Amino acid sequence: MTDHFADDPRSNRERMLAGELYIADDPQSAAVAQRAVRLLEEYRLQVIADDPAARDTLRSVLGTLGEDAHIKPPLSVDYGKHLHVGARTFVNVNLTALDVAPIRIGEDCQIGPNVQLLTPTHPIDPEPRRDKLEAARPITIGDNVWLGGGVIVCPGVTIGENAVIGAGAVVTRDIPPNVVAVGNPARVVREI
Repeated sequence: MTDHFADDPRSNRERMLAGELYIADDPQSAAVAQRAVRLLEEYRLQVIADDPAARDTLRSVLGTLGEDAHIKPPLSVDYGKHLHVGARTFVNVNLTALDVAPIRIGEDCQIGPNVQLLTPTHPIDPEPRRDKLEAARPITIGDNVWLGGGVIVCPGVTIGENAVIGAGAVVTRDIPPNVVAVGNPARVVREI
């Protein structure tokens, strides 16, 4: 295996946070990820028990959780700290938010069940992929966006405010504000 970082003194976590190629073997990143798994399971159980501490547990995992935002468990994240959810946003069950890079969900959004927000990328070239290199690109979802059930948002995508993304769409490119987009790959079918 090639040493891709022979002249780079930074840790893989530092490279990851800088948005550059890295290898996902950093012990600090692993500890953050394990903490998120443990706390999100605690959050799920607290919601089942109608425990008022649930919101504080969720807030301790996420980067930000806006006022009156609601996330139904289960929620799956890579780290949680890079996931930012705006005020009054509703997230249905089974959100997968792979937040290697920042994921910003605006205010007043509606996120359907089984949505995937995927920031990680991997090299197309087989050799660096075999060497386990990866990177990530941020996802931004504007205010008042509705993502239907099963939507997949790919790395680096921005969805403009008030947009509606139809159920099952795969969003591979930016979507402008005030439109309806559907399909795989998602394409704009009309303005709102």
